[in-house]
Amino acid sequence: MDKKQARELVIKTARFIDDKKAEDVKVYDLCGLSSLCDYIVIGTAISAPHLEALDLDAGTELKKDGVYKTNRDGGQTGTWRVSDYGAFMMHIMTQAAREFYALDKIFSFGKNVKWQKTAPKKTASSKKTAATAKKTVKKASAKTAKKPTKTSAKNAKTTTKTAKKTVKKTSKKSTK
Repeated sequence: MDKKQARELVIKTARFIDDKKAEDVKVYDLCGLSSLCDYIVIGTAISAPHLEALDLDAGTELKKDGVYKTNRDGGQTGTWRVSDYGAFMMHIMTQAAREFYALDKIFSFGKNVKWQKTAPKKTASSKKTAATAKKTVKKASAKTAKKPTKTSAKNAKTTTKTAKKTVKKTSKKSTK
């Protein structure tokens, strides 16, 4: 596997575990800096079952690309699971384990890899399209706005008359 393929797999893995609700997912590029591996993926699981599910699901997803674990450790604990995929290692940990072992500090010599999907930049034409859409919505809502009907106008007049009669009766009673 070349460096470009490894980077694509690492980014795919980070996005996958993020989609599965792993928290604070980080990817470190260690190419040329470590003999251990080229990349490290670190994610936080919210519980032991979540940790197990993240590890198994990520392994299953990577198998679809023909990538298999060469080693795995931490199966006996519910706090940390590390999977070695050759070019990269994936660490899934609980929050307590992540704080205690501080892998983010240990691998801080590596470069942070931006793995999040970036939103497309707005161009002038997309801004025009958005403005046109807003105008269309305003026109449509103005056309569909209800105009008062004869019945609703009559009901309003009747209500007003009834209110005036009630006020007159009340004022007469209070003067007596």
